[in-house]
Amino acid sequence: MKIKTPMRLSLDSRAAITEAVGRLAHANRSMDSSRRNFLRNSLSLGGLSLLTGSALVDESSVETALAKISHLNDQAQAWLFDSDRLAPTYPDSMITRPFPFNAYYGEDEVRDIDGSSFRLEVTGLVADKRQWSLSELRAMPQIEQVTRHICVEGWSAIGKWGGVSFAGFLQRVGADLTAKYVGFKCADDYYTSIDMATALHSQTTLALTYDGRPLPPKYGFPLKLRMPTKLGYKNPKHIQAIFVTNTYPGGYWEDQGYNWFGGS
Repeated sequence: MKIKTPMRLSLDSRAAITEAVGRLAHANRSMDSSRRNFLRNSLSLGGLSLLTGSALVDESSVETALAKISHLNDQAQAWLFDSDRLAPTYPDSMITRPFPFNAYYGEDEVRDIDGSSFRLEVTGLVADKRQWSLSELRAMPQIEQVTRHICVEGWSAIGKWGGVSFAGFLQRVGADLTAKYVGFKCADDYYTSIDMATALHSQTTLALTYDGRPLPPKYGFPLKLRMPTKLGYKNPKHIQAIFVTNTYPGGYWEDQGYNWFGGS
C-alpha cells in the first residue's frame, strides 16, 4: 500500500532533497578510513548510534551502521516519492549541448552493439517472456520528454529522450505490477534495479532516441532507461535484459555503498 507524505513539498524542495541525498551517497562511497573514523567518533556520541542500534567499536560495526543509515535514506526517499508528481520539463532551447557522457569507463570504451541482431530479454514475474527486437519496440506508441539529468557527482544537464512508456511496456508483457523490483542487465556489464512505483511513473521511459535521433552509442544504444525522478546512476544504458522480481537485485554502484532508491 502506498503511503502518501502528509506535507506537500515544492518541486524545487524535492529536487534539493534528491540532490542532497545523492551527494551523501557519493560521499559515503568515496570517503575511506577518514570517513569511518569520523563516523565512529561522531556516531558513538549518541544520536545516530541510537538510531541504528549498533555499538560502533570496530570496522564491521561501522559498516553495519552505514548500511542501516543507507537503508533509512532509502525509506525516506520512498516515503517522499509521489507517483502522481511529475519532474519539471523544459523547452528544446534549454537542452544542454553537447550532453555530457558519463559512465564508469571512458568514452573510448563505449560498447559497439549490433542493433539488427539485438534482442531484449524479459524474464521473472511476467506472463510474456519472449524477446523483443528494436523494430518491435519502435512500433509501440512513443513518448518524448525534455528533462534534467542529475548526477550524483554534483552536475546536471538537460536532455531530450524519446521511446516507450515503461509502464505501458510492463503492462504489455503481463508483468506482476505488485512485485517489489524491476532489474536491468546491460551490455557494458552494468546492472541496477528500481522500485515498482518508479517503474510505473508516467515519465519513466525505455529510451530509443536522443534529441530526435536514434540513441547514440555514448548515450546507451540500443536501449536506455530514462527516469527524471532518479539520480543518473539509476538510469542504465545498453540494456539487454529486464526482469521483475521480489528478491532484492542490488546494483553496480549500490553494491558498493550508494543508496539503492536513488531519487525522490
